Amino acid sequence: MRVALMATCLGDALFPDVPRATVVLLRRLGVDVDFPEAQTCCAQPMINTGYVDEAVPVVRTFVRAFEGYDAIVAPSGSCVGCARHQHGLVARRGADPGLAAAVAEVGPRVHELSEFLVDVLGVVDTGAYFPHDVTYHPTCHSLRMLGVGDRPRRLLEAVRGLRLRPLPAAEECCGFGGAFAVKNADTSVAMGADKVRHVRETGAEVLVAGDASCLMHIGGLAARQRAGIRTMHLAEVLAHTEEPA
Repeated sequence: MRVALMATCLGDALFPDVPRATVVLLRRLGVDVDFPEAQTCCAQPMINTGYVDEAVPVVRTFVRAFEGYDAIVAPSGSCVGCARHQHGLVARRGADPGLAAAVAEVGPRVHELSEFLVDVLGVVDTGAYFPHDVTYHPTCHSLRMLGVGDRPRRLLEAVRGLRLRPLPAAEECCGFGGAFAVKNADTSVAMGADKVRHVRETGAEVLVAGDASCLMHIGGLAARQRAGIRTMHLAEVLAHTEEPA
């Protein structure tokens, strides 16, 4: 099976440890994963802000970069949601039958990390060891657009040493929402503050999520409150194997 890593813009620019951990994890599980250097943005920021025409060449670049792979794996529910559900809209807007065909071919092969591990590889126990109190935030795109369900939780529950604590109001949005956080800053901060409060109520040391964008938002607010909460991506926890000597 030919597998490609979709690193995402945030992973490339701000959180390189996340795509790096994804590669470490997949290789440990026997997956020979490639990194197509032609990849750029998935076009989500443009599509979500109404610049659909401008997104056409970006989507064209995406399908060219990832064509020929059996699976494309990304540590981001929002980027995967864009590739699977929004690229078709862009292709139709561009009135390009060739692009529409390419999107229809590539889109279904794009997988969020927990989907790929559980559904494609059939793996729940990744061999990870992480002896900490953890709570999990299900991000909006992974929860609502992709329907990943309990896959991330099952993966975390199988991590040796990890103590998973339930998060109150877990399915409430953290308030980031990309451009929403900029255009509606006060509302975004209020929603994020609610999320931080719920995280603190769990007593967990670490907040885990499947999207770096949500972790960036929640982590920034938690840091301003000096809440003492560390944020980590699901991939980073699942790639962790160090045990005390």
